[in-house]
Amino acid sequence: MRIMGVLAAAGLMLATGGCVSTVANVVTAPVKLAGKAVGGTVDMMTTSEKERDEKYVRQMRKRDEAEQKRIRECRKHPERCEG
Repeated sequence: MRIMGVLAAAGLMLATGGCVSTVANVVTAPVKLAGKAVGGTVDMMTTSEKERDEKYVRQMRKRDEAEQKRIRECRKHPERCEG
């Protein structure tokens, strides 16, 4: 009888050990996510001048490529283009 009680207690302790770990992960998850969100916001707010310049150049290149494509399409199909 005594062995059965000890085994039951040991089993209960092992079972709750996993639960405690899971509960701890669930409880700390929002804090970890909030830290990442704040870190991401700070990173977005601290864009260097070089990064801004690179972004601007990419935008200008994309705009120029779209304009060149529009010009090529107008040359192939002038009836589709406006005056």
